[in-house]
Formats: sequence, C-alpha cells, structure tokens
Amino acid sequence: MNYQYDMIVIGGGAAGLVAAGMSALLGVKTALIEQHRLGGECTWTGCVPSKTLLRVSKAVHQMKTAERFGLPPIDPQFDFSRVMDHVRQTRQTIYRQADAPSNLEKLAVDVIRGSARFCDPHTIEIVDSAMTRRITSRYFVIATGSRPKTADFSKRALTNETIFELKSQPKRLLVMGAGPVGIEMAQAFCRLGSEVTVVSDSKRILPRDDPEQAGQLQDYLSEEGVSFVFRQKVVALEERENGLNALLENGHMLPCDAALAAMGREPFIEDLRLNDAGVRYGVEGITVDDHARTSQHHIYAAGDVTGRYRFTHMAEHMSKVAVTNAILRWPQKLDQSHVVWVTYTDPELAHLAASEQQLRQSRKKYTTYRFPFTSLDRAITDGDTRGEVKVFADRSGRILGASIFGAHAGEMISEFALAMRNNLRLSQVASTIHPYPTYSLANRRVADLFVAKQLDSPLLGILGRILRYRGQRRGSSMLE
Repeated sequence: MNYQYDMIVIGGGAAGLVAAGMSALLGVKTALIEQHRLGGECTWTGCVPSKTLLRVSKAVHQMKTAERFGLPPIDPQFDFSRVMDHVRQTRQTIYRQADAPSNLEKLAVDVIRGSARFCDPHTIEIVDSAMTRRITSRYFVIATGSRPKTADFSKRALTNETIFELKSQPKRLLVMGAGPVGIEMAQAFCRLGSEVTVVSDSKRILPRDDPEQAGQLQDYLSEEGVSFVFRQKVVALEERENGLNALLENGHMLPCDAALAAMGREPFIEDLRLNDAGVRYGVEGITVDDHARTSQHHIYAAGDVTGRYRFTHMAEHMSKVAVTNAILRWPQKLDQSHVVWVTYTDPELAHLAASEQQLRQSRKKYTTYRFPFTSLDRAITDGDTRGEVKVFADRSGRILGASIFGAHAGEMISEFALAMRNNLRLSQVASTIHPYPTYSLANRRVADLFVAKQLDSPLLGILGRILRYRGQRRGSSMLE
C-alpha cells in the first residue's frame, strides 16, 4: 500500500518535536499534527515558566537574606504583573528559538494544525476550524501528552495550565499536592510574599524521593514560611467574597485567595479513537512495551501519554527509542535503569536509579557514601552549605543509585548517571580530575570515600612494615 507519509507524529510537545525532527533527519517523509501550539506543556505551562518564576523568587530571597554575605538586607518592592510578563516573555523566547513551526519546516516536516483521530490503523482524520481531511502513514508516534488531574470541586482551582496567566498575586495560596509541581510553586510564591499552605494526603513532601533529604527540604521550606497539612485532602472549594474556603476531610476550613491543584496528571487520549486503530490503553495511558511500541507493531507512543515517566527528558528518550525502532529497524530498549529526576527548589533535590528503600527490599548489599556540602569549599564560598551527595554502591564500587540535595544538584547528578550507564565505578570517578572549586568536586569527594575504604586493607599495614614506614594508619573514617 502507498502511504502519504512514512511517519506521522501526533502531538507537538517535547516527545513529538523530537520524534518528528529525528524522523525527518533520517530521511523519511514526516508530518507533525498539533491542535494548539508547538512546545507542549514543558514550554508553555511546565518546565520553562516554573523555572523562570523560581529564579525570580530566588533573586527576591537573596536580597532579603543579603546579610549572610555581609550586605544590608533589602525587602524589594516589585510589580507582580511585570514578574509574570517576564515569565511569559521567557517562554516565548524559547518557543521562537526551539519550538516554532519554522524550525521543523526547515527539516522538511509538514506541520499541520488540528486535532487527530484514528479511522483505522494507518489512517487519521485531522479536524481544524477550516476543514476535515484524512491522511495515511506507514508509522505513527503518539505523543499527545497529559493534563492536570482535577476533581469536580477543583474546577475553581488553578492548575499549571492557568497559574502562569495570573496578573495579580494571591495573598494566600493553597497548594493541593506535595509533589514536584506543588512544592516548587509553594516555594516560589512564598518567596514572592504569598502565605502558602500545602495540603497533601501523603505523610511528607516528594514521596518518591530520598526521605531523609526530602525531609531536610521540607524543614527549609517551613523555615521560609510554607505551612504543611499532611494526611488530609481538600474535599470541597467554596466560593466566598474575594476568595475561596477549602474544606478538609477532618472538617477544618482553610480560607485562601487562590488554590492550585497539583495532584498528578492524566493522559490525553479520549479524542484519539484508539479503538479504531487497535491500540490498547488504560487509565494511566497508552500501553507500550520496552521498545515504546503499542499493541500495533507500526504505532509507537512516547512521553506522558504512556503514563510511564512524566519527565521531559524521558519523553525525549522514549521518542528516540521509538523512532530508532520504527525507522532504522534497530532494536533499542528504553533505559529504565538510569532514570533521573530533579525537583528545582532551592536547594534542588536530584535522584538517580534505585532508592535506599528499593535496595533494601531487593536485599542487595550496598554501602552508603555521603559528602556534606558543609565540607565543600565552593558551597562555603557561595554561602549555601545546605545539602549532601549520597551514593549507594556495591563492594566493587558500582553505582546502584544516588541522591543529591543542594545547590546545582540537577547538574551534578548527570555525572553519576553517565558513570552508571557506562558501568564505571566510584574509583574511576575518584581518579577523574575535577576543577577546584566547583560543586561537582563533591562527586569526586564522595567517590574518594570509597577509595579510602579500600585502602583500609590489612595488606597495606603488612606492606608498611616490610618497607619500614613509621607512620600510623588511622583508616578511612578520618576522611568522612
């Protein structure tokens, strides 16, 4: 059968942009279907605006706490609407540079605006305001993403899709959910001057992260003024004059000027007519195997729509795997052993691979190596010694997992991800020259602890006596 396209990508977010661009670069005729704007959640309502707002709030916080640098503290006066204009201008800049249709059209990708739905396994119908038409393709990548989960009552609440459109700052902000989105926005708005309360049915913030380090972050946020209510849910939001009342399960009422729903996400799949394509799916999203392939051998899915990993970097990774398998016929599997994620609070919290709880459950033997930022010269010069590097490794120094809490943790974690993926050991990290003074030097210092432990061997004592050395070895514990 002759198809109009070799590859059709449905959805123009992070996963879709990578899938379409990579397909075109490999020389196949490619179309990208998007019903709104290219860039998806990351550019418009997620990574880009949230990190921009966090950076602004950090600047405000640094001015308020300037006395730690020997400077007079300043309580800056600012126009919240101008701050939000800056956030929106930043995402527009990134859109123009990376996500605009012209960037893909230079690669010969046909960018088509409209909503897509399957008619059969090789045919989709595209609907827009002007017309409806059908096109066919040999292969498909579904990358329609996800949206915030909302309860019926939370229609009155903000989500990550609306909070960056605010023009006036809520005096009191209620955050429903203690995951990365909720915690990042809680800190940002608190530092900008809002009274922030986080309500969650969990027992702590960031349940998927290292409990010790997440607990430290929670303490810091409390010190900054964020309030927490755990093991509770908001069951209703009631309108009141100039605000809302949030009703909790226990009957308590929390007044607020605005509420943010950050309670997870759900896939965009209902308009795709997946049944007509024979594609299996569930509540969490489209079912894919370890090659990103759906129940139809020629249809792949990547990113949030699969429900597997709701991170931009994993969406891009899944797209690369999908296109490599579809176009090049080169069998490639999803890398599920070296998944990283970062919560971009101040300090940041980064995680790689297995957690300590998972290692205990699997009964793997491991040793925990720590290096505190209080002993890191660069952190001391920067006046921010909160945090530590924590690495789990087996007796040979193979990295099983890592968690970094502190400034630049998101940048630092990649060194361990690279080492782990390439089966490098802590001894090799330790022998790699790191520039001084840097934050990444903490990675080498934690690896040094592994090397020092190996030097505790009694054989060195025997060697010392043979060579008539007169010093007394004190062991690796002196380096910790």
